Amino acid sequence: MKLTRKNLTLGLLVGIAVLAVLALMGHPMIDPAALAGIGMVPMAMSGEISSVVEIKKLIEDQGKAWEEFKKTNDELIQAKADGKAVADLETKLAKISKDMDQLAQLKSEFDKLMLELQRPGAGGKKDKTDLEAECKSWNAMLRADFQSKGRPIPAEISVDAYTQYKSAFFSLVRHGDIERLTADERKAMSAGSDPDGGYLLPAPTVGRMIQKVQEQSLMRQLATVQTISTDAVEGVVDNDEADAGWVSEMGTRNDTDTPQVGKYRIEAHEMYAQPKVTQKLIDDAATDIEAWLANKVGTKFARVEGAAFWTGDGVGKPRGLAAYSTAATGDDTRPWGTFQHIITGANSDFHTTKLDPIQDLQGAFKDQYLQNAQFVMRREVRTKMRKLKGSDDRYLWEPSVQAGQPDRLNGYPVRIDQFMPALADGSLSLAFGDFREAYLIVDRIGVRTLRDPYTAKPYVRFYSTRRTGGGAINFEAVKFLKFAAA
Repeated sequence: MKLTRKNLTLGLLVGIAVLAVLALMGHPMIDPAALAGIGMVPMAMSGEISSVVEIKKLIEDQGKAWEEFKKTNDELIQAKADGKAVADLETKLAKISKDMDQLAQLKSEFDKLMLELQRPGAGGKKDKTDLEAECKSWNAMLRADFQSKGRPIPAEISVDAYTQYKSAFFSLVRHGDIERLTADERKAMSAGSDPDGGYLLPAPTVGRMIQKVQEQSLMRQLATVQTISTDAVEGVVDNDEADAGWVSEMGTRNDTDTPQVGKYRIEAHEMYAQPKVTQKLIDDAATDIEAWLANKVGTKFARVEGAAFWTGDGVGKPRGLAAYSTAATGDDTRPWGTFQHIITGANSDFHTTKLDPIQDLQGAFKDQYLQNAQFVMRREVRTKMRKLKGSDDRYLWEPSVQAGQPDRLNGYPVRIDQFMPALADGSLSLAFGDFREAYLIVDRIGVRTLRDPYTAKPYVRFYSTRRTGGGAINFEAVKFLKFAAA
């Protein structure tokens, strides 16, 4: 069967149709909103790809492309050594590399789709227990919001009052006129209102928004994420080990060294998004305004924070992992607060076809950070990585041959993040290590939204804010490859 976009589209539509029929029969296998999102996948995908049931074929094609890549690259290396013309081989290699990038992207889309289908708790209607959990979460967000502004903590609202608030909130989002709400709805809305403007989003909308951000922000998947109810989180890190020694029963006990303790403070900075939409679309009864709002705001938040988690300067935004100073010195002599880098030996490139810089990078780590280590790099770096070999002349890049598993380099998982610094002279475009130990993301619970129908007519803006921060907490757990000659 030829692997075409049409084949995949038909395969996906058949699967979606089955899920939809089951939902209509009262046996939903997946949440309707998630089903609607999956329904957009055929429209989003392009190029020659397989149907859902042909994921194995897709992986096989990826393996074949990799074998052809290695063969062509070896021919190119030999041709250069023999002084022969290499233009045709370079063109061929570039095309194979591009095809491999497309196959990797398609596999990533499949992995996301399968994850969505397998997510626990997807599907079914909300029961009383679900609403009670929603209400409890919303009350927690409300307390945190009031506390951060120095206002008296309000009494918790009941499940019934929360249900009224949620209904009234989306009615207000649609038409924007609080006078059109019933007296009970207006009373319910007062619970989540803010004198500075805006309303606290209902708990499930915040959950969907955060899920959207989580799916698009790689750093959130790698780092430690902590939810707080204040404006900042503080902690300590032991930078050294307490000294100890052996002594006889009557021997002299000399003073031992005291370990250094490093402190960190990570503030949650305000981030905003204001997507706009026509009033006509909002008025359309078929529009799922909750899903639209969660998707649009979540996507914008993901883009803004995704860049900040790597390159933010820490002024009014998170401090990015690649924004800290780096040095070539090892952990024992490098000052705390500075990451280690290994140079590639060439500006914007590798000085060799061997994997020496990567092996030097891995060798610089303490053992405890290698167990959960992984590579993060940009796509253009991945293209260069595929060409590198070990000392035994063996390629150490390993394309994934299993659904749900990433590619590997020298035995470690590889993740792609285009928010990393772009490849350039002296850039830190590849990082390796245990990111969960190295970087902490803090979220203050709660998201507020203000409906603005005036400043961008005929559009309606939804000005939404949340508070997020990020910073490094362990400068030994991650190291960088610096693309520089010296």
